[in-house]
Amino acid sequence: MYTDADRLRVVETACTKKPLGETHWSVRSLAKATGIGKDTVHQILRANKLKPHQVGTFSQSPDPDFVAKVIDVVGLYLDPPENAVVLCVDEKTQVQALDRTQPMLPMRPDQIERHTHDYKRNGTVQLFAALEVHGGRVIPRIENRHRSREFLAFMNQLLRTYPKGELHVILDNVITHRSKKVQAWHKKPKHRRAVFHFIPTYSSWLNMIEVLFNLVQAKVLRRGVFPSKEDLVQKLLAYIDHFNEQGKVFHWTKPAEDIFRSLNIQTGH
Repeated sequence: MYTDADRLRVVETACTKKPLGETHWSVRSLAKATGIGKDTVHQILRANKLKPHQVGTFSQSPDPDFVAKVIDVVGLYLDPPENAVVLCVDEKTQVQALDRTQPMLPMRPDQIERHTHDYKRNGTVQLFAALEVHGGRVIPRIENRHRSREFLAFMNQLLRTYPKGELHVILDNVITHRSKKVQAWHKKPKHRRAVFHFIPTYSSWLNMIEVLFNLVQAKVLRRGVFPSKEDLVQKLLAYIDHFNEQGKVFHWTKPAEDIFRSLNIQTGH
C-alpha cells in the first residue's frame, strides 16, 4: 500500500515536472525521481488516470467572433428557421484514384486481407457535397478543380435542387467561399435566398459534413482500389446514393453553452 504522501509526490511530479533531458515520464524514471517503487508508481498513475506516455492535440480557434459563430451554427442545428433548409457544404479535395501494383490477396481463415505497399496514381478529383442536416440527404458534385468557379457551379446546382425558400448554408473559411467572385454572385437578387453561415476558423468539427467525409474516407477510400479516375467517381457516387437510400440523419446534441464550458475546461480559460 502507498500513503497519501506517496500519491501526492507522484501526481505532483508527473503533472508539473519533466525528467531531465526527456519529454515525458516513464514508470521507471518517475519511480527514480520520487524514490518510490515502480510497482507503486504504476498503481498511483492508474488510480489517478494519469498517462504520461500518451499525448493528444487540441486546436483553439483565434476567431474574434468565435462565440457568435458557434451560437449561430448550433442554433441552425438545434432550432432551424421554419420552412428553411439547412445545408452543410464543403469540399473533399485531392481525392486520389490509387490502384495497387498487384492484385489484392483476399481475407481467409486466420489471414487478413492484404494489399501491396506500392501503388500507382490514376488522377484526382474534388468531391463537393452538401448535407441536408434535418433530412439526411447528400447532394454531391464531382469536379476536376477546386476554385470559386466550381464552388459557384455547385451553389447554382443547390438552388436548382431546392427551388423555393431559404437555404442556410454552413461553410468554412477557405478563399473559394469568400472570394470577390463569390461575393459578386451573392449580391444578385436571385441568389440572396442562399444565406451563408461561416464557422469559426480552425473549427471544422462544427461542420457536420465532416461526418460524411469521414465515412467516405473509411468506407470507400482507405482500402479502395481504383484503376481509373472514372472508377473512383463511380464508387464515390454509388456510396452517396446508398447513404441517401438509408435516410440516415446526424443529430447534433450539444448546446452552444456546453461547447463553451468544455473548451474552458480543456484550455483552462
